[in-house]
Amino acid sequence: MARYFLVWIVMLLVSVANGTLRDFTYGKYLSELHAHQLSTVSGVVLLGLVILVFVSFWPPASARQALLIGFFWMTLTVAFEFLFFHFVAGHPWPALLANYDLLNGRVWVLLLSWIAVAPYVFYRWTNPSV
Repeated sequence: MARYFLVWIVMLLVSVANGTLRDFTYGKYLSELHAHQLSTVSGVVLLGLVILVFVSFWPPASARQALLIGFFWMTLTVAFEFLFFHFVAGHPWPALLANYDLLNGRVWVLLLSWIAVAPYVFYRWTNPSV
């Protein structure tokens, strides 16, 4: 379990770097919504690379374990987002929940979905006969 938590810490650091890149570069030139959407796409790519490396070096024992790892990471991510950004950064609950509004172009939930299924996708990709 510690290995999966450490990989999630790497994912967290990559996500912070992705957000920093957004804030200091293209986020200055795009609307907040478009910057959010572009950052989500780059997050999918960057976290996908981290997860692919993880699955390549420490493959899950089964497809079921790959799914459990993904849901563990997604749960940690959601918990971190709500707990850190509310209690430490002081963001109000409605602002945090707004990131889940797909009908208004907030695509954060797609990144969370990717985190949940990516270990399984890469497990299957790297083990097609399983």
